Amino acid sequence: MRVFVTGASGWIGSATVDDLLGAGHDVVGLARSEASAAAIAAKGATALPGDLDDLEALRRGAAEAEGVVHLANKHDWANSAETNRAERAAVETIAQTLAGSGRPFVLASGFGGMGPGRPIAESDPSPAVGPDSMRGGSENLALDYVEKDVRAIVARFAPSVHAIGDHGFLSAIVAAARRHGVSAYIGDGSTAWAAVHRSDAARLIRLGLEQAPAGSRLHAVAEDAVAARDIAEAIGRTLDIPVVSVAPEKATEHFGFVARFFGMDMSASSARTRESLAWTPSGPTLIEDIRTGAYA
Repeated sequence: MRVFVTGASGWIGSATVDDLLGAGHDVVGLARSEASAAAIAAKGATALPGDLDDLEALRRGAAEAEGVVHLANKHDWANSAETNRAERAAVETIAQTLAGSGRPFVLASGFGGMGPGRPIAESDPSPAVGPDSMRGGSENLALDYVEKDVRAIVARFAPSVHAIGDHGFLSAIVAAARRHGVSAYIGDGSTAWAAVHRSDAARLIRLGLEQAPAGSRLHAVAEDAVAARDIAEAIGRTLDIPVVSVAPEKATEHFGFVARFFGMDMSASSARTRESLAWTPSGPTLIEDIRTGAYA
């Protein structure tokens, strides 16, 4: 299959490109810089110059592909309105291009803001609807295109997609620990995150592209719930610093932007995903990665 991948040189995207190529697919990756293009080409994929604001590049990539994987996101925490706008425009452009073709379209999503008071299941719909909601409501927007003959598939990623080199949420938490000389959790530390190793997430994306039926919600989750206190204690042991609680009202001062996510309960189940795709995560756990120095 010829697969167009946005975010092809990113954290999850670069691993996904490797997995797709290893399975015999041809990959075209969106490249927003010469460095990104070189990284994509070095893997044996083809680079297509452009970024999320280059809608013509997105149309071309989707039109010439037999399947699309959309992983790019601006992640501008200081301007969430712009991030949401760009995400919605990109998803709508790709979906419109694929309409009527029956081709697969896998797009990244997450669990933020769902919080039903239990682990989130694949059957739980996203509450983000409309252009002003999280990610511009792109999950529901893409699923609307199932009725327009797009094999739309949502891949919801755990808040921690971990491995050596991770520069996401957990790296920001580790950075705060280094900065303050203590490893902290918020309140009683009972809130929990789902987690998945980067290699397992990449394999799930490929399996979803190849096999998942239209309208599927897939959960890239290897561990349903890793408590914030356990994360903080593992970081504390690794950095040899004390572990402390931070009051909720002091969390932003301590952690910065990541405080609003670290204070959320984002636990989730992947039972249906595992059964439907015969996906069995095999990478290290989050605590194992922390203890063996992935964030050191």
